[in-house]
Amino acid sequence: MIQIRPADERGHADHGWLDTFHSFSFAGYHDPRFMGFRSLRVINDDRVVPGAGFPTHPHRDMEIVTYVVEGALEHRDSMGTGSVIRPGEIQRMSAGTGVTHSEYNPSKTEGTRLLQIWITPSTTGLEPGYEQRHFEEQERRGRFRLVVSPDGRDGSISVHQNVEIYAGLLGAGETASHELRAGRGAWVQIVSGKVRLGDVEMAEGDGAAVEDEAVLTITAEQDAELLLFDLA
Repeated sequence: MIQIRPADERGHADHGWLDTFHSFSFAGYHDPRFMGFRSLRVINDDRVVPGAGFPTHPHRDMEIVTYVVEGALEHRDSMGTGSVIRPGEIQRMSAGTGVTHSEYNPSKTEGTRLLQIWITPSTTGLEPGYEQRHFEEQERRGRFRLVVSPDGRDGSISVHQNVEIYAGLLGAGETASHELRAGRGAWVQIVSGKVRLGDVEMAEGDGAAVEDEAVLTITAEQDAELLLFDLA
């Protein structure tokens, strides 16, 4: 079963410095039909104007994954971490017992687009932690490359939950498949381009919840970038 979450039905807020779309209920946007999917709690598609960003704010007991699509994002936190995240890089911050952080677009001329992803951890009260890694474009080209996993296997970033995240770059006409083990579900998020998931067309910003399917087969109708979440 495939349930599509159309891009134009997501929550939306334009704050001037931030133009954001919410696949699931977040902040002032509430839709009881979309409170998350399994342990996946938030997917925010954020566009930040040059020089602006999120001032220092707190988090607790959440695995926060950042995926930069365009531009760059400067990160600083109460653990002493300072970094810049660019396209091709994945960042995971475990908020655990509590952490504060800020995120800014460091450019004076170019906008930043990012997906901010929240995953509910399997255990609360963890020690806060941070991890960041670059994945070459060639690793993601024409296939689904594991970028986040519970055990950090195959060079992926580790996360405190039984979830795997795959990143893919498909050229027009290319097909990639992913097998789902028994009892697992998937969320597919289209970052850009247009694809066909089974018999369903999906375009930029669309998401899909997948249940009771053994294999996901995705064909790009245009050059496409996408994330696939494999969830217990």
